[in-house]
Amino acid sequence: MLETKKVLGISFVHSNMNQLTDELHERIKDSKKTFVVTANPEILKLAGSQPSYKKTIQSADYVIPDGIGVIVASKLVGSPLHERLAGFDLMTQLLSLANDHSYRVFFLGAKPEVIEDAVHNIKKKYPHIDIAGYHHGYIDENDQSIVDEIQKKEVDLVFVGLGFPKQEEWIANHLSLFKKGIFIGVGGSFDVWANRVKRAPKVWQALNIEWLYRLLKQPSRWKRILNVFQFIFDVFFMKLTGQLKK
Repeated sequence: MLETKKVLGISFVHSNMNQLTDELHERIKDSKKTFVVTANPEILKLAGSQPSYKKTIQSADYVIPDGIGVIVASKLVGSPLHERLAGFDLMTQLLSLANDHSYRVFFLGAKPEVIEDAVHNIKKKYPHIDIAGYHHGYIDENDQSIVDEIQKKEVDLVFVGLGFPKQEEWIANHLSLFKKGIFIGVGGSFDVWANRVKRAPKVWQALNIEWLYRLLKQPSRWKRILNVFQFIFDVFFMKLTGQLKK
């Protein structure tokens, strides 16, 4: 089991990407049902104000620090995490595993045309993946047909891109219905795979300023970026006033 550190009441994976991928691969091979949350500052901010959502995050088998804001917060609370583990990067690692071992994969989320393009591009890059199916994100929470399809095809990896908190809640509410599979919320990753959004160049990622690149490319994201800085400020303020707990 990977080492974890508690940040704002949530146990985060304290490892590098290779260690995390290796452990998840072992769970795939052992058919261990697994819930993975890619937690960014916005998710933590919402969890801080909605106890029910926080419980959903806490119920996950693995919560990874997806965002430099989470790393900054971990340092402020005196529980520094090893490194940022981007959800898109983890998705890429898992797709590579699926390609090497012909694992069955299901994709849920995004607009109909986006998920179609994303699946097409993924299949093109990873031709040996067994795509069990996909469905857009405009679904009824209780749509049993999606559950039935995942069950019937005994899917190994389920990528859910419904946006937070819906993706985490969908996984938590349906996980008991499945016998196996890695279930992971991937936010807007399908938009990247569909070439609707571009990731920052590697050098920007290495400098932890991917957020700035995205803001320059999509000025309309300023509210989301502002939320990240607000989150860091809130944590810092709690530390100054003695309200902060790990």
